[in-house]
Amino acid sequence: MNKYEKVIRDIPDYPKKGVVFKDITPLLADPELFKDAVSDMSLPFKDVSNLVIAGVESRGFIFGAAAATFLGVPFIPIRKKGKLPYKTISESYELEYGTDTLEIHEDAISKGQKVLIFDDLLATGGTVNATAKLIEKVGGEVVGLTFLIELAFLNGKDKVKDYKVHSLITYN
Repeated sequence: MNKYEKVIRDIPDYPKKGVVFKDITPLLADPELFKDAVSDMSLPFKDVSNLVIAGVESRGFIFGAAAATFLGVPFIPIRKKGKLPYKTISESYELEYGTDTLEIHEDAISKGQKVLIFDDLLATGGTVNATAKLIEKVGGEVVGLTFLIELAFLNGKDKVKDYKVHSLITYN
């Protein structure tokens, strides 16, 4: 068990019966541990030139914005439909029951710019796969996907097998 796993709480039957929610708030409440996590999520990509970080709503904002500050690179929010104030490009994706849509500002990324996608959790891979497609639509090059937690038993890596995936914690 690594130092991050030790502080993550399991919340049974949240948000619905049968789900074991991984609560990261104890990690966020520990400034040194949070700083270490941001560093460990970022370091494999620290030497990428022309890098920007894209954070997926909402917990990806927490880690992504901190990592952008740590690396001294721009941060780009990836939001749910209708949440960004300027002209956007969108990408829809399938959920278990229906669809959802993510958006990015049309001018957020320069053509060929390298993008590292941050989120707290890789589960089924649908959200991060849509995020990667969205970044590529606006001309960015996805150099990696980085997560605090990966739920390997949900096979999310299968949807993003064309990208470098980095996770600090893997639950099998």
